[in-house]
Amino acid sequence: MREDRGNLHSVTLLAEEDIDARLASSDWRRDGESIVREWRFDDFGQAIAFVNRVADAAEMANHHPDILVHGWNKVRLELSTHSEGGLTQADFDMAARIDDLA
Repeated sequence: MREDRGNLHSVTLLAEEDIDARLASSDWRRDGESIVREWRFDDFGQAIAFVNRVADAAEMANHHPDILVHGWNKVRLELSTHSEGGLTQADFDMAARIDDLA
């Protein structure tokens, strides 16, 4: 376990069946050793406002997604625990936080 700004996160890699179970009821999808999700907004300003909310939450959790803003109104986020070389509970916890921000 790792303590980040007062939050405890498990950094043990998840088993494939655990990942599949978590993704089964999620809008996130698997992409190699990461999970990804894309959002489409009405305009560029809304896309950037969302990115800023994600950035604030990521700083608080000390767990940062890769962020791609493209096509003026789309945001793609990718989560992985790079230090562990794959997916951990911290990625799914951050994904849930991000889902609440959209």
